[in-house]
Amino acid sequence: MSAPRKVLVTGGAGYVGSVVAAHLLEAGYRVTVLDDLSTGFPAGVPAGAEFIEGRIQDAGEVLDPSYDAVLHFAASSQVGESVTDPGKYWRNNVGGTMELLAAMRESGVRTLVFSSTAATYGEPVSVPITEDDPAVPTSPYGATKLAVDQMISDECRAHGLSAVSLRYFNVAGAYGPYGELHDPESHLIPLVLQVAQGRRDAISVYGDDYPTLDGTCIRDYIHVADLAEAHLLALDAAPFGEHLVCNLGNGSGFSVREVIETVRRVTGHPVPEVIDPRRNGDPAVLVASADRARKRLGWHPSRTGLEDIVRDAWTFAENHRTQNMENEQ
Repeated sequence: MSAPRKVLVTGGAGYVGSVVAAHLLEAGYRVTVLDDLSTGFPAGVPAGAEFIEGRIQDAGEVLDPSYDAVLHFAASSQVGESVTDPGKYWRNNVGGTMELLAAMRESGVRTLVFSSTAATYGEPVSVPITEDDPAVPTSPYGATKLAVDQMISDECRAHGLSAVSLRYFNVAGAYGPYGELHDPESHLIPLVLQVAQGRRDAISVYGDDYPTLDGTCIRDYIHVADLAEAHLLALDAAPFGEHLVCNLGNGSGFSVREVIETVRRVTGHPVPEVIDPRRNGDPAVLVASADRARKRLGWHPSRTGLEDIVRDAWTFAENHRTQNMENEQ
């Protein structure tokens, strides 16, 4: 009987990284989490994983030939912050990944799954967005993620790396004790849930005059557990020397108003809303084509209903609030 496969998960104490690490453990992998806890949390490291507190740049001290693959989530990821402090994003996302790739080369680890983003596309030229559409990012965050994708392609051609980049759209929901705990929070579903909890007075709706059925923006939401399953499939998807890029999304979208109404229905709480002006650069519709992920990865998301996503996120948010209240007593 062969030994379990061993993987390094960078950023595995964060939202998506922790859920993927939990799925890997459930599938029988040996998991090491490398995270500097700048945005992640010790409680996000699943029981059974080895935890090493450190930066991406420390991967060379961790990796050795016993590892089979790296799943790379560690990154700075706030779009607004990337505009005001782009240097941080180029140092962390691009510089850090460059050192990670060097460490993988030196240790002989030849499989990589990279957490990319739909922000690489910028303003969509068509809907749904495919991997062949132009990548013209509109923020330093998106630009650094695209630069890493290009760097990975070069590494595959030059040194025989097998890699898959997964470009997420809007990740949401929770998986047991693992969910969103961003500070500051910028994602719609957890923000609306904070209103339902009474932690915010109202949710801002940025524009209600878009060319959509209810006038609000439409976005593609994907359950974090479906996302995690795609990562496990991706570990075996790329042939030697190939860089495969796949979008991950539901292929259909939900409007801001649909999200708010779903939160009201799931939580049973009022959610006041305030109409604010449109934000610059907000497209009316952002929806992914995930046909390539279905064909190349064999990925079939099963938690595509908005109510399922919101209900899991609400359960996590309420459990987290209860734990905080108990800790304060």
